[in-house]
Amino acid sequence: MSAQDRLTDALYGLGWGTVKKLPEPVAVRLGRTIADLAWKQRGKGVQRLESNYARVVPDASPERLAELSRAGMRSYLRYWMESFRLPAWSAERVKGGFDAKDIHYLTDGLAAGNGVILALPHLANWDLAGAWVTTKLETPFTTVAERLKPETLYDRFVAYREGLGMEVLPHSGGTAFGTLARRLRDGGLVCLVSDRDLSASGVEVEFFGDTARMPAGPALLAQQTGALLLPVTLWYDDSPVMQGRVHAPIEVPETGTRAEKTSVMTQALADAFATGIAEHPEDWHMLQRLWLADLEPRPSTADGGDGERP
Repeated sequence: MSAQDRLTDALYGLGWGTVKKLPEPVAVRLGRTIADLAWKQRGKGVQRLESNYARVVPDASPERLAELSRAGMRSYLRYWMESFRLPAWSAERVKGGFDAKDIHYLTDGLAAGNGVILALPHLANWDLAGAWVTTKLETPFTTVAERLKPETLYDRFVAYREGLGMEVLPHSGGTAFGTLARRLRDGGLVCLVSDRDLSASGVEVEFFGDTARMPAGPALLAQQTGALLLPVTLWYDDSPVMQGRVHAPIEVPETGTRAEKTSVMTQALADAFATGIAEHPEDWHMLQRLWLADLEPRPSTADGGDGERP
């Protein structure tokens, strides 16, 4: 393991070991202070975040984009402060930390017994939403995580999410899809962060006026298993309670090839994501390149450390 990898692993370990012990107001202030310092440094992640916001809010002035990127970094650090502290939250704190609107789409889908796929963008804190599902609804689920470097960091994230009641499968290796399909056929719940393709073989969609690529997995799983596909969007307001909405199901088209059906369904997912992102752009934590016009040729699925959020 390189010195940089050891430092990265140690910093995350410090976060989970120390931040979760801080009083909540102290952790909130710490997160905001770190966010403002990072924003003032104008590193690659902040610049990319601002560039992405320029696509979401195309008529924004430079001053407005700067305000958005500062708010975006504060939202991003709120995600990290909450995530570091989640393992220490009581069940009641988790249940009270998220207000889910139109949750009947999920509960009715689970009651039908055909399996449910929740697809989310990188909005607010999906780990908190997941912990709410396992705690409030008492429903375990399966998800997929990118295999991070160093391996010890990936192991930390797996242990963290498994501690919240999630089954975590590695993104690489080729076995995740089959396992997800089995869970769905058994009537289970699968949750996937789905606004950024990591395989370079995803589905092209129109997204805020230009072409991006999003994963085909949610649409393919719905077609193959008969599971319900539900988009979810999340956001923060001025309270400690995160907000969220479960959107209406995305139907499998009656006609067309599998590829054509996948394209239509993935575009519908992108459209649902866009509504939530447009309403709360500062809570979209996309610190990486997303649109095809912005991508650079790269030999791997990583973006070179532009602030990847697992």
